[in-house]
Amino acid sequence: MAGGGKKGGITHGETDYFSYTILKDPVPVNDLNASILPCLGVDHERFKFQGLDQRLTGVEPQKVVKELLA
Repeated sequence: MAGGGKKGGITHGETDYFSYTILKDPVPVNDLNASILPCLGVDHERFKFQGLDQRLTGVEPQKVVKELLA
Protein backbone atom coordinates (compact mmCIF):
# COMPACT_ATOMS: atom_id res chain seq x y z
CA MET A 1 0.00 0.00 0.00
CA ALA A 2 2.99 2.28 -0.42
CA GLY A 3 1.86 5.60 -1.83
CA GLY A 4 -1.77 4.75 -1.13
CA GLY A 5 -2.18 7.15 1.77
CA LYS A 6 -1.02 4.96 4.67
CA LYS A 7 1.42 6.32 7.23
CA GLY A 8 4.73 4.52 7.11
CA GLY A 9 6.71 3.24 10.07
CA ILE A 10 4.03 3.59 12.75
CA THR A 11 2.78 1.24 15.43
CA HIS A 12 -0.89 1.46 16.36
CA GLY A 13 -2.19 -0.39 19.39
CA GLU A 14 -0.57 -2.78 21.79
CA THR A 15 -1.08 -6.40 22.87
CA ASP A 16 0.22 -8.52 25.72
CA TYR A 17 3.32 -10.69 25.51
CA PHE A 18 1.48 -13.55 23.79
CA SER A 19 -0.50 -11.25 21.42
CA TYR A 20 -3.70 -12.59 22.96
CA THR A 21 -5.19 -9.61 24.81
CA ILE A 22 -5.49 -6.10 23.39
CA LEU A 23 -4.07 -3.59 25.84
CA LYS A 24 -4.27 -0.28 23.96
CA ASP A 25 -6.16 1.18 20.94
CA PRO A 26 -8.27 -1.80 19.74
CA VAL A 27 -9.36 -1.74 16.07
CA PRO A 28 -12.08 -4.17 14.94
CA VAL A 29 -11.43 -6.07 11.71
CA ASN A 30 -14.29 -4.34 9.87
CA ASP A 31 -12.87 -0.91 10.81
CA LEU A 32 -9.45 -2.02 9.57
CA ASN A 33 -10.99 -3.12 6.26
CA ALA A 34 -12.84 0.22 6.02
CA SER A 35 -9.47 1.95 6.48
CA ILE A 36 -7.59 -0.14 3.90
CA LEU A 37 -10.17 -0.02 1.08
CA PRO A 38 -9.93 3.80 0.51
CA CYS A 39 -6.14 3.40 0.14
CA LEU A 40 -6.89 1.04 -2.74
CA GLY A 41 -9.34 3.50 -4.28
CA VAL A 42 -12.53 1.71 -3.21
CA ASP A 43 -15.38 3.39 -1.31
CA HIS A 44 -16.22 0.87 1.42
CA GLU A 45 -19.82 2.08 1.71
CA ARG A 46 -20.66 1.68 -2.00
CA PHE A 47 -18.69 -1.53 -2.67
CA LYS A 48 -21.08 -4.50 -2.76
CA PHE A 49 -20.07 -8.14 -2.43
CA GLN A 50 -21.15 -10.32 -5.39
CA GLY A 51 -24.13 -8.06 -6.09
CA LEU A 52 -25.68 -8.80 -2.71
CA ASP A 53 -27.11 -6.15 -0.43
CA GLN A 54 -24.21 -6.41 2.04
CA ARG A 55 -20.83 -4.72 2.24
CA LEU A 56 -17.40 -6.25 2.78
CA THR A 57 -17.14 -4.22 5.97
CA GLY A 58 -20.43 -5.56 7.36
CA VAL A 59 -23.92 -4.14 7.60
CA GLU A 60 -23.17 -1.93 10.61
CA PRO A 61 -21.67 1.50 9.86
CA GLN A 62 -17.87 1.29 10.12
CA LYS A 63 -15.41 4.09 10.74
CA VAL A 64 -12.11 4.75 9.02
CA VAL A 65 -9.20 4.78 11.51
CA LYS A 66 -7.67 8.20 10.80
CA GLU A 67 -4.53 7.41 12.86
CA LEU A 68 -3.46 4.89 10.21
CA LEU A 69 -3.81 7.24 7.24
CA ALA A 70 -1.49 10.02 6.15
